[in-house]
Amino acid sequence: MDVELEAAVGEALEVWIDQDLCTGDGICAQYAPEVFELDIDGLAYVKGAEDELLQDKGATTPVPLPLLTDVVDSAKECPGECIHVRRVADRVEVYGPDAQ
Repeated sequence: MDVELEAAVGEALEVWIDQDLCTGDGICAQYAPEVFELDIDGLAYVKGAEDELLQDKGATTPVPLPLLTDVVDSAKECPGECIHVRRVADRVEVYGPDAQ
């Protein structure tokens, strides 16, 4: 586990996708199908608690701890750089194109 990932463990994290940048490659859905899914429009969305697609702009979903590595890998590998993972407490992005 890398140092950044270790630091994120124990913190509540959420993830969202910027559909304006999504290329529809589906890499995120391959890494973490429990969290991401491609819709009929060819774009990726996060999924809510009942497995429904959250299609509102900027919709977030919690990152389950067992899936943290898969979600982080999705953000790192996304060709559109559109996956954002941030801390819930202060909304600071920890993985993705705007990570500090």
